[in-house]
Amino acid sequence: MNQVLRRLVTAFCFVLLLFVNPAKAQDSFYKDKTVRIIVGASAGGGYDTYSRTIARHMGKHVPGNPTFVVENMPGAGFLISANYMYNIAKPDGLTIGHFIGGLFLQQLLGKPGIEFDAAKFEYIGVPTQDNYVIGISKKNTGVSTMDQWLASKTMVKLGGVGAGSATDDIPKVLMATIGLPAQIVSGYKGTADVRLAYDSGEVQGVCNAWQSFTATWPNELKSGDLAIVLQTTAKSHPELTKVPLAMSYAKTDEARNLINSLVHSVGPAARPYLLSPGTPKDRLMVLRKAFMAVMKDPDLLADAKKAKLDISPLDGDELEQNVKDIFKLDPKLIPKAKEILK
Repeated sequence: MNQVLRRLVTAFCFVLLLFVNPAKAQDSFYKDKTVRIIVGASAGGGYDTYSRTIARHMGKHVPGNPTFVVENMPGAGFLISANYMYNIAKPDGLTIGHFIGGLFLQQLLGKPGIEFDAAKFEYIGVPTQDNYVIGISKKNTGVSTMDQWLASKTMVKLGGVGAGSATDDIPKVLMATIGLPAQIVSGYKGTADVRLAYDSGEVQGVCNAWQSFTATWPNELKSGDLAIVLQTTAKSHPELTKVPLAMSYAKTDEARNLINSLVHSVGPAARPYLLSPGTPKDRLMVLRKAFMAVMKDPDLLADAKKAKLDISPLDGDELEQNVKDIFKLDPKLIPKAKEILK
């Protein structure tokens, strides 16, 4: 009897130790393991660059020091990777997804092809809160400012990744609300491919995060041909104080409400890192802690500075709340939103 009691006490203490310190519990799990980061865009773009930078440094912040690798899974405007994370990736804490958060709004609006429920993902965090802007070619459009663009009504071809991506959805909203004279050429596998199309003259601009422009479009910016003509955020970026905000061109309450709900909400959740539904909570907590630790890692910050990557993270709880807020869209706006973003 005493022997049975001792075994029960020992087992209880072991379980209690794991509960109190989940990191210790994962020492043996993550040791000698490889963690994949599935990026829903092609190599060379902002999502890929952030992920490869994080992958180089995150392992040392995870008990067991696992290896992190990046796998690109582009297609259907990030949707292939999102559906993969929900339906195929094992919920074991060894596969992290990274796709565009605009797909969460598309779920609310009933986009065909979505096979996930955003409420069931396990959220790790975001490395930066995107400041989306529109950049266009001065040479190929003859336009260098937003006022000039609207006045001339010059039709500009903007490259897009697909519905659910800011490259497509934000211009669509602005076309409907402020009369943005643009044509979206969609279907590229990532903004790296959009950049190639821009350089060849196939498209004349793109809606992209300022953070991605500075990191992955340095030549276009340095040449002076790429003009940043509009910010689509609620507040101006410190480096873009002379570039107008989209909201300043909205003339009606409906236009202002649509921009606020469908455009301003995009940035904070634009670059989510997440796990498949059902991933053990202790592994989620270990990766959340490691993610926020790597965001302060001097080596990562040095690499980010070299690559011109902005680091302004949200933790997993903050990201999860932001995703929940997206689903609080005013029901009165949903029919109009569906019409705009179809």
